Amino acid sequence: MALQIAQDDHADRVLNDDPFALLVGMLLDQQFPMERAFAGPAKILDRFGTLEPGAVAAADPDAFADLCATPPAIHRYGRSMAARVQALARVVADEYDGDASSIWTGARTGRALVDRLRALPGFGDQKATIFAALLAKQLGVKPRGWTLVTGDYGRVGYRSVADVVDAESLAKVRAHKQKVKQAARES
Repeated sequence: MALQIAQDDHADRVLNDDPFALLVGMLLDQQFPMERAFAGPAKILDRFGTLEPGAVAAADPDAFADLCATPPAIHRYGRSMAARVQALARVVADEYDGDASSIWTGARTGRALVDRLRALPGFGDQKATIFAALLAKQLGVKPRGWTLVTGDYGRVGYRSVADVVDAESLAKVRAHKQKVKQAARES
């Protein structure tokens, strides 16, 4: 199954072709429309010329921040997210030999996968859990016990980016998130 999270052929192709791009898209998915967050890696690739983690990590921080903040920016907070992307790239380059997919292919259990993801810069509990669910649901990465650690995000439904496979499912996820926010405001 081909990922269709960004709802843009080029951006989705980048997500499908490059595991680091998918990781960066998830990093950017906060306080910003999800499809635009997942389009961010394609913008970086187009402007910087590569998504190779070692090159991204080694880039001049000011120049990299400039290219990330140039409209249309990779995120509402383009400059600060550029620093997070570089921090993530540094970890992938140094700890995973530049191979982002080894983060999940090297995890034998769902707990190990979520722990590896949670250890990444910019990945807290919820982001790690959602990304593990995305890997399972859309890429077939299902280490033993993955359903236990992903909780509701691993279930059938439209709760997160893990469930976005087309424009219709994106709308359903958005509606679910609005419902959750509304319920939180009312309680």
